[in-house]
Amino acid sequence: MLIVTTENIKGYKVIDVKGQVFGVVVRSRGLGGNVVAGLRSLVGGEIHEYTALLEDTRKEAIDRLVVNAQAMGANAVVMMRFDSSEIGQTMSEIVAYGTAVVVEKEN
Repeated sequence: MLIVTTENIKGYKVIDVKGQVFGVVVRSRGLGGNVVAGLRSLVGGEIHEYTALLEDTRKEAIDRLVVNAQAMGANAVVMMRFDSSEIGQTMSEIVAYGTAVVVEKEN
């Protein structure tokens, strides 16, 4: 599965557009992680616990995007983007979305 943030894929042509596709994940940091992150925020700098959580969540959102695109019969996703939001004070929603397409190599 090719996934790009661009409208076109160099060396390929779009032969069919399957439509909008997305993968969504909602995650909550455990109480222990929130306490550690809260303590780190007092001294400033990167909060590694949240960085790791968001990286893993984005990867999972992409995995779900791929499953949904394959179910639509696509072999690529163009214009892939992420969106994120907070739900309450302990949960994060990450959405990977784009356009599912069928591409073939250009001659």
